[in-house]
Amino acid sequence: MSLMRGVTCQVRQWRKARAQWRADMQRFKAAQKEARRTGGKMPENPGPPPSGFALLPWLLMGMGAFSNLWQGKTANPWIGAIGLLAFNSLYIYVTFRAFAKVTREARATKVALVLMTVITVGLALGYGGSWLYFFPLLGLATGAVLRGPWLGQIGLGLTALAAAVSVYRAGWDAVNVAYGTFLSTMVTAAILSLSEAVRELREAREELARQAVEKERLRFSRDLHDLLGHTMSVIVVKSEAARRLAPRDMDAAIAQITDIESVGRQALTEIREAVTGYREGSLATELDRARSALAAASVEPVVVRSGTPLAPQTEVLLGWVVREAVTNVVRHSGATRCEITVNSTTEQVRLTVTDNGTADGAPSAPVLPGIGGTGLKGLTERLAAAGGSLEAGPSPRGGGFTVTAELPVEAGDLADVVLATAPRAG
Repeated sequence: MSLMRGVTCQVRQWRKARAQWRADMQRFKAAQKEARRTGGKMPENPGPPPSGFALLPWLLMGMGAFSNLWQGKTANPWIGAIGLLAFNSLYIYVTFRAFAKVTREARATKVALVLMTVITVGLALGYGGSWLYFFPLLGLATGAVLRGPWLGQIGLGLTALAAAVSVYRAGWDAVNVAYGTFLSTMVTAAILSLSEAVRELREAREELARQAVEKERLRFSRDLHDLLGHTMSVIVVKSEAARRLAPRDMDAAIAQITDIESVGRQALTEIREAVTGYREGSLATELDRARSALAAASVEPVVVRSGTPLAPQTEVLLGWVVREAVTNVVRHSGATRCEITVNSTTEQVRLTVTDNGTADGAPSAPVLPGIGGTGLKGLTERLAAAGGSLEAGPSPRGGGFTVTAELPVEAGDLADVVLATAPRAG
């Protein structure tokens, strides 16, 4: 029953692999047709799935022994027939299990290989002649199953066993059986190992490509969130200010509407640059925008900047932090005052955005360092990739919310990070 279950499982796995190969071939033909139409690069042919069917034709090497049985030239034909049937059955069982690592390394497969060795030696010693050619078949099954450092030693041992039995039964003229045994063992192992390595490399390449697409998609969605979230908040705040000012001060309302138009045009420019991958940020520009957005939301902006000049790559990352932090202040804090402090030294730069929001405007639950909404999570990842850190949580002074970002002042290390996290087309 166990043998039947194993055979049934093998057939089921082969059918599944066959169905997958057919699906891959359909995709390959469609991609090939598209490549011919557009003149692009031709896709790689997936080829049929590896299975024991590739090793079955070698059983024809035993046709000589079968012919002797059929013609009655073998003594004790029933013993020979049983041995031939047992060897062929074990050969098929072993070779079909050799193409999956789990079944190949299973104890049942190794036990079957040992039984094949015993049957081969018994038949070769008992009959000789064409029965000696079961040794190359045994070597082929051994090479299909065994991989790794023990292959060479086992291959040499099997070759020595085949040479000893062949010389004993047919003299030195049968030494070529030993050569065939060694060759079939090592060549089969080399070809199947190379095929498996190529298959694993292809799967790894497909997985890397899939991960790259997912990473690019995540980055692009995060960048659009950072861009549009801030811009839409500023437009909403300024629209509300224009609505409140219109009944009593039309000039001030028109000024707010003019700012809305300017912000909208700037947002269109930024989105185009984000899509094409050429957007560059400036900390000074983001600080000016922060002042305007906070003032329009009736929040007093206090901006203090001190220290040494920063590299452009550092300013890009800090500009994203200012944008996200100020957007959260305008949207959620209910604050009347917001302090933005930038302090840089020759080794690191520290950016702090603090508001005096009330309990009603604060987040409903405490925020752990580096944890927050989508924007704060994305910024945490960006700064961590640059060797920095981001902490966000309730202000230690009581009331309000504080966002603190720290970055090392090393432009060379930050350049690749900025390029990798900058918005660009997917």
